[in-house]
Amino acid sequence: MITPEFAAIWVAWLLAGGSPGPATMGIAGTAMTSGRRPALAFATGILAGSASWGIAAALGLSAVMLANAWVFELLRYIGAAYLGWLALKAVKRAVAPGDTAALGTPFSGGFRALFAKGAAIHLTNPKAILSWGAIYAIVAPANATPATLFAYFAMLYVGSITIFIGYAFLFSSERTVRAYARAQRWFDLAFAGFFGLASFKILTARLQ
Repeated sequence: MITPEFAAIWVAWLLAGGSPGPATMGIAGTAMTSGRRPALAFATGILAGSASWGIAAALGLSAVMLANAWVFELLRYIGAAYLGWLALKAVKRAVAPGDTAALGTPFSGGFRALFAKGAAIHLTNPKAILSWGAIYAIVAPANATPATLFAYFAMLYVGSITIFIGYAFLFSSERTVRAYARAQRWFDLAFAGFFGLASFKILTARLQ
């Protein structure tokens, strides 16, 4: 099940999850302004929203992919296009003149409020369901069973937990924030390279 191709896609999944976006910047901003516990509450909500879309995609995609091979191919190309778009965004941030971009968007409130705000970010983000659907089409065979898709969900979700919880811990450290701000352009260039390579590999892969 775990092939070199899947390992490469898993790394790309980590990079996509860790690249600047509403979820990661929300966690970072909350960690920097309110501390680790509020950031963890916010991150837990994001993970709940992500799990909802991931499970929904796994439940529905297996039957759709078995009955309609074109859906499999469409999702594969959408996934490649999404990674290419992330690469372009990373390049744009890296070459932008002036100071580095703001490192986060803070959210406030109690545990329940922060959890709800984090969940809402993912549940109302169409890219979340698109990303889950596309990644299943990329890593799973066209005749994948629900059990296979849920196994992939588990492995990919571990990556999401690592990224989002990791952000809450990392960005509650002033030293980490200063180091990231100094090296942000290099991070963006690295993101661009990984995303571009992953997109190319998906487009040129021979799928059975």
